[in-house]
Amino acid sequence: MTNKEQKSIFIKLVRSGIGFSHKQKRQIRALGFSKLNQVVERPDTPQIRGLVNAIPHLVRVVREPQVAAWATTPEYTIKPPEPAVAPASNSEGRQEREASAKVAEEAGTAKGLETESEGSGGEPVVEPKG
Repeated sequence: MTNKEQKSIFIKLVRSGIGFSHKQKRQIRALGFSKLNQVVERPDTPQIRGLVNAIPHLVRVVREPQVAAWATTPEYTIKPPEPAVAPASNSEGRQEREASAKVAEEAGTAKGLETESEGSGGEPVVEPKG
């Protein structure tokens, strides 16, 4: 048989090797187990079947495990950065700065950051930073 035609079996470790002989623990490691309830795929050969038959109280032959639907869905996607759009003229940049200053002024007023200047009739004035 060639490698493409060779069948495989799925083996699950259902019981820990604690409390059993070192020989049985080595057989568990030889099958490729490192965690409890782990499923490994091995070629279906007489040697592998012999290892499984030597420790039937620790392992089970199971069907091919189904992949959970959530495991196939990516958690996030990476998108390329959008190119920055430069302002076409100086007046557009000024308008954007004025709009952002107005938003900052409204935010400052909403937070109660206004200060009164003397002689201005008691109107609240927000002083710009810097």
